[in-house]
Amino acid sequence: MTSRLADLLQATRRHRFVGRGAELALFRSALSASTLPFHVLHVFGPGGVGKTTLLGALADIATDMGIPSVLIDARNVEPSAEGFLSALRLALGLPPPSSPLDALATRSGRHLLFIDTYETLVPLDGWLRDTFLPQLPGEMLVVLAGRFGPAPEWLADAGWRGSLRRLAIGNLDPDDSRTYLTRQSVPDDQHGAVIEFTHGHPLALSLVADVFAQRPGTRFDPSTSPDVVRVLVEQLVQKVPGPAHRAALEASALLRLTTEPLLVAMLAVPDGHELFEWLCGLSFMQVGHLGVFPHDLAREALVAELRWRNPDWYAELHRRARTHYAARLQTTSAAEQQRVLFDYFFLHRENPVVRPFFEWQESGSTLPDRLSLDDIPLLIEMVARHEGEQSAQLARHWLARQPEGTLVFRLAGRRPAGFVMLLALQLVTAHDREVDAGVRAAWEYLERHAPLRPGERATHFRFWMADQTYQAVSAMQTLVFGCAAQHYLTTPSLAFSFFPCADADFWAPALGYADLVRLAEADFEVGGRRYGVFGHDWRTLSPLDWLGLLAEREMATTLPPPGQSQSESRAILGQAEFAAAVREALRSLRRGDDLHTNPLLRSRMVVTRAGRNATDAACISALKDLIKEAAEALRASPRDAKAYRALYHTYFRPAATQERAAELLDWPFSTFRRHLKAGSDRIAEQLWAWEIGGPHH
Repeated sequence: MTSRLADLLQATRRHRFVGRGAELALFRSALSASTLPFHVLHVFGPGGVGKTTLLGALADIATDMGIPSVLIDARNVEPSAEGFLSALRLALGLPPPSSPLDALATRSGRHLLFIDTYETLVPLDGWLRDTFLPQLPGEMLVVLAGRFGPAPEWLADAGWRGSLRRLAIGNLDPDDSRTYLTRQSVPDDQHGAVIEFTHGHPLALSLVADVFAQRPGTRFDPSTSPDVVRVLVEQLVQKVPGPAHRAALEASALLRLTTEPLLVAMLAVPDGHELFEWLCGLSFMQVGHLGVFPHDLAREALVAELRWRNPDWYAELHRRARTHYAARLQTTSAAEQQRVLFDYFFLHRENPVVRPFFEWQESGSTLPDRLSLDDIPLLIEMVARHEGEQSAQLARHWLARQPEGTLVFRLAGRRPAGFVMLLALQLVTAHDREVDAGVRAAWEYLERHAPLRPGERATHFRFWMADQTYQAVSAMQTLVFGCAAQHYLTTPSLAFSFFPCADADFWAPALGYADLVRLAEADFEVGGRRYGVFGHDWRTLSPLDWLGLLAEREMATTLPPPGQSQSESRAILGQAEFAAAVREALRSLRRGDDLHTNPLLRSRMVVTRAGRNATDAACISALKDLIKEAAEALRASPRDAKAYRALYHTYFRPAATQERAAELLDWPFSTFRRHLKAGSDRIAEQLWAWEIGGPHH
C-alpha cells in the first residue's frame, strides 16, 4: 500500500510538472558525464517561481538514473553547523552521534545532496562553502535552491569558480503556461486571460488552477492589479468549498506550522482530518515533517487580505493560537518549550516594531546546552574580544561562582557559537556586588524600588552574545531572546529580571514592545563602555499576563511611549503585611463590601486568577475562591482539621459570636482561640506560597 501510494504521488507530481527543458537537460547531462563538470549547482529565483518543484523534478531524474539522493529543506534546519549536520544525519537515517560526513565518504559512486530554501542558511554560507562542502566525496553533486544567487565569495575563489554552476530561473513561457493550465483542467478559453494576468508566474498559475478546481465553470476575471498573488489569493478565498475550508486556510496563514490537532483547536471543530487533507492538497501549501505551511507569498497575501476584510476574525484566530500555545507551555517538556515559544512569537512577525529585530527561521529547534569545563576559556575569550579584558575578568568570576546559570549555543564539533549568562541575584554576596558594577547597580535598584521578599528570585542576564555578531540581530540573538522568554515563563517565584545591552538605544523599541522598561538607574560601566539596562517586575505583571499583553500589542495600531510599562499597578507586600491582609480578608468574608479595599485584590495570585483586566467584583470573587481553596486544604489534613473547624464556624458559616462558635464545637474558649489563630496562620502561609510561587490554578 505504501509503495503504491508513493508511486501515485510521484506520478501526480510528474504530470503537473511542465517546462524547464533547458534546466533538466543541463542536469541530466551533468549526471551522465564521466566526470562531473561542476560540483555545486546553485538554482535561484524569486519566491513562487518553482524552485522546489524543479528540485523535485531533478530528484526524479536522479531516481530514474539509479543515482541516490538526499534532500534537506533548510526551513527545518537551525542555521548553525551543528543544526545542519543534525539535519543531514536525520536525512541519511543515521543514529546520533554518527558523523554524516564519514557516512557519505564510505558511499561509492555518484550521489546527490539537495538543499532547498537555501536563503535561510545565509548565516552558514561561509561554513558550508569553506568547511563542509570541501569534505564531500568528489562524485557528489550538491544542488542548492534559494531566492538569491551565490554570494560574491563563491566567485572570488578560483577553485569554486570552476566547480560552481549558477542557474537562474524565471516565469514559464506562454507555451509551458498553456500546457500547465491544460493539465490542471483549466478551460482552454480561459488560458489567454490567465497568462496575460500571471505572466507565467508558477505560483500564480497554480493558484488559478486551485480557483478553478474549487469552483468548476467559473470565469477568470480578476481586478486589475500588479499584485498578482494577492488578487489570486482573494479569488481563491472567495471560491473555497465552504466556510470551514476558508477558515482553515486563514488559520494556516497565521500559524508557523499547522498540524491536524492544532487545526481542530483553531477552528473549534471535533474533527479536522478532512480540512487538513484539503490544505495539504493545495498547490501553494508546503508539507514538512512537523506540519504544513503556505508559500511565503501566499501567506503574506492571505494575512493581509484577512486583516483588511475581517479584523475581528483575525483577532479571534490570533487569540485561539495564543491560548493553544500557552496551554502547551504549561504541559510540554522543557525540550519542546523553545519550539512552542517560537510558534508563539511567530504570531508577532507582522508587527513593524518586532520584525526588524528577529530572524524568523522556520525551525527554532536548536536547544541551549549546559556549560562544560572546556567551554570556559572559549567564553572568556569571546567576552574579551567583544567587551574587553575587564569584562572578561568579570565573566571568569561568574563562571566560577554560578556556572549553572550559563547556557551555551554550539557549532559543529561542539564549539560555542554564543552564550547567555543568567545570574541569580538572590544568591550574590556582598563581595560579588563589590566586584561587578553591573550586579551592584541592579541590586541597589532592587533595594530602592523592588526589594525581594523571602523566597523570591531575581535574574540578571549579565552576558549575552554571539561569537561572530556579538549583540547584533542574528539567529543566535533570537535564540537568546527565546531562552529569556522561556526563563520568564518557567521560573517559580521570579520577581524581577534585568537585561543589559551594549547598544540600549538600538534595542529599546524591541524590548519596550516586550514590556521591559528602561532602567537608567541600573546602568553600569565596565572598561570604559556603558551598558544600558532594561527590566521587568514579574510581580506586577505575571508571565502569563505578559503573554496577553504582547498579544494586545500585536493587535494594536499604536504602542505606548518608549520606556513606559503597561503593567497594571500591583501590591507588592512583605510577608507580615500579606498575613495581616489575609486576616482582614477572613474577617471581611461575611461583609463582602469590606473586601474592596483589601490590598490582596492587587496581589499577584488574585490578578493571575481573575485576569489582568478583571473588574473589582471579579477580583473579590477570585480572592474568596483562593481563601476557600486554602481552607479546603486544611480540611483534608487530619493535623489541621480542628483549625479548619474553628475557621468554618467563625468565617465561612459563622456563629453569632466567637463564644457561641466555641460552644458549638464544645471547646473551651481558649482552645477555640488557639485553633482559630492556627487556622488563620495556615491560610496565610498557603496563600503566601501561591503568591510567591507564581500562578495557582
